[in-house]
Amino acid sequence: MEAELVALAASGATTLVQQMATDGWAAVRRRTAALLARRRGAEEEAEVERELDQARADVVAAQQDGDEDVAEGMAMVWKARLRRVLAEDPAAAAELRRLLDEVAPQQQAQATVRDVHNTFSGSASGVVVQAGVISGGIHGIPPGGPQPR
Repeated sequence: MEAELVALAASGATTLVQQMATDGWAAVRRRTAALLARRRGAEEEAEVERELDQARADVVAAQQDGDEDVAEGMAMVWKARLRRVLAEDPAAAAELRRLLDEVAPQQQAQATVRDVHNTFSGSASGVVVQAGVISGGIHGIPPGGPQPR
């Protein structure tokens, strides 16, 4: 398989897994299932949708637990599936590129850094966290642990 298609499969898999935890998931899920089940019929497409739903549940649960390894492993699984489709049907590459092009502006909008202006008044003991958007967990310093300098 040529390097460009391997890279496309990798990009597609990474984007797919990233989209699993977004509001745009339903559309990406439907189109990915159609792509992966090309020429195999509605039953195969429905099966792929079920697999994608299970993968999404696993990724979302892992994110909530702070486990990033699941997303990486999931991306490897879907990369292999996409590579297989691209090897069997090189015309599928154009469809995958269109999907990635449509999803890219959504990903950029989600990754936009915003100006955040926090204020704090009063008193507090312990760790205080101020943030605009937090993605992932926050891990504080345990009582009696190392103190900031």
